[in-house]
Amino acid sequence: MTAAALELNGLRKSFGKTEIIRGVDLSIAPGERHAIIGPNGAGKSTLFNLITGRFPTSGGKISLHGHDIVGKAPFEINRMGLSRSFQITNIFPKMSVFENVRCSLLWSKGYKYSFWTMVSKSQELTDAADAILEQINLTARRELPAGVLSYAEQRALEIGITMAGGADVIMLDEPTAGMSHSETDYIVDLIRKVTENKTLIMVEHDMGVVFGLADYISVLVYGEIIATGRPEEVRADPKVQEAYLGAALEEDH
Repeated sequence: MTAAALELNGLRKSFGKTEIIRGVDLSIAPGERHAIIGPNGAGKSTLFNLITGRFPTSGGKISLHGHDIVGKAPFEINRMGLSRSFQITNIFPKMSVFENVRCSLLWSKGYKYSFWTMVSKSQELTDAADAILEQINLTARRELPAGVLSYAEQRALEIGITMAGGADVIMLDEPTAGMSHSETDYIVDLIRKVTENKTLIMVEHDMGVVFGLADYISVLVYGEIIATGRPEEVRADPKVQEAYLGAALEEDH
């Protein structure tokens, strides 16, 4: 039996006496596109931070491909095959688009702590970075400082950076936040393309994006998952409509 790409069992997180994540159970299969939705303050970003090792857990288990990752540092989890983006774009604005991607490739290509290696002379790194730039549609922006890209292009670059380490579990936090309809369509098409045959876990408020991308949806309300299922099942769930989805769909229109 194939292990889940990501599995949470009884996951909890408290800040002082306030319990934010209250016993979350979730299993995500390899290759699945899974969206986590819920109202503001539901604990979605906290859940992402627990999974990626940025916050210590208060209880429960987290398994990545069957391996326990509780207590591991973010860089250790990344090297085990999980990578994430953030709500706020994280790039090196003064470096070129190409250099941003090349930097993100160094560890996965075996350069690690090799301080005396001239990475500019590595054809392998150059080819790998250029392949990612082509995949994220930024080849024409290759030599530009990343800081001058449009907002949507910066998000695309961050997705490319997220992909560059070779992770097979990709976590995207609000990938289309603050975008116009055309920018959103661009990023959704990009996500669909670059996560093919990978496991995608995303937090997203735009219900059009969620229902267009996700194979499965989990609804997090006050630190608990109240429903998990295929999009049509979640949309029709009375508990979800009452707690969240009805209002969210109205806002989306």
